[in-house]
Amino acid sequence: MSMIHPTSIIEDGATLGENITIGPFTYIGAHVTIGDGTTVASHTVIEGHTTIGKNNRIFAHAAIGTIPQDLKYNGEEVELIIGDNNTIREFTLLNPGTKGGGSVTKIGNGNLLMGYVHLGHDVIIGDNCILANGATLAGHVELGNHVVIGGLTPIHQFVHIGDYAMIGGASALAQDIPPYCLAEGNRAYVRSLNLTGLRRHFSRDEINILKAAYKELFEQGEAIQEVAQKLFETSTSEKVKKMCNFIKTSKRGIPFQRNKKSEDKE
Repeated sequence: MSMIHPTSIIEDGATLGENITIGPFTYIGAHVTIGDGTTVASHTVIEGHTTIGKNNRIFAHAAIGTIPQDLKYNGEEVELIIGDNNTIREFTLLNPGTKGGGSVTKIGNGNLLMGYVHLGHDVIIGDNCILANGATLAGHVELGNHVVIGGLTPIHQFVHIGDYAMIGGASALAQDIPPYCLAEGNRAYVRSLNLTGLRRHFSRDEINILKAAYKELFEQGEAIQEVAQKLFETSTSEKVKKMCNFIKTSKRGIPFQRNKKSEDKE
């Protein structure tokens, strides 16, 4: 049984599933679809062509599906698609896509978006990501699965971040971060593997293989693209191949600094 507060406004045409809770003074637009079991707290705005899946928790004062912050936007029909079991905290701002970027912003399943998180137009987020308070993703940013973004961290437009990567808090990221890596700083660069995250999901043997690949890629002083190509061709590890393929196909480049040992070798 759904519970809709009498002060909320649900426009004709909105599609609501079963067992939904809508808090006071919330607005749901005519083209919005909300799946079963989702909770929307007070003073929330959900509009545009927005589809929200099942069992999401949306907290107070979120603005979801409002028009993209792009001066080129001219009223085209664009979408925001949100999967299942996400937690979207207070004062988040989630924009739909734009015609020039594919027309869709998409959020997967099981993600946690903490307070004041902003997702710009045409952002793509995988599953089980954590974006801490004040993380800001510009347009066209893509995150894989199990990515962690620290608080107060802006991500430049078109940046890609691979699976199981972590970006430290108060960083400023302008280039791509490969899977399994940890980056931090302003400007942020790759510091190490995301070992804390990897230990939660992978065996010691898998981590050791990634450590060896990381050392070859980032600590030997050779051109990273050449090393990535060689490892991609010779490694039997699918995780190493994924990391190397990410590096080979990066459009914005991989930010890293040679350690002193590597510089001495050069």
